[in-house]
Amino acid sequence: MNQLSPIFSVTQDGTALNVYHANKGEGLPKHEHVYSHLTMCHAGSIIVHKEGRSLTMTKDTQPVNLIANEWHEIEALEDNTVFVNVFSEGKY
Repeated sequence: MNQLSPIFSVTQDGTALNVYHANKGEGLPKHEHVYSHLTMCHAGSIIVHKEGRSLTMTKDTQPVNLIANEWHEIEALEDNTVFVNVFSEGKY
């Protein structure tokens, strides 16, 4: 999987928002961190893999919470995919 960097990264009142524009096969390879975050897909589709589970998401899928200290990865399944990660900054 090709590693992405956010196209936009903003912080508002302690909440960070990272917006990713991805083509098929791009995303965030397997990783984990000390904070949880919300992931949502705004266009196209992604697959989220985490310990023992996988979920395909589109714009019609409810956002999911990826819990702290559990590995996960996010991969675009088609070109022109947009997904967003939201987390609290400085809380941990």
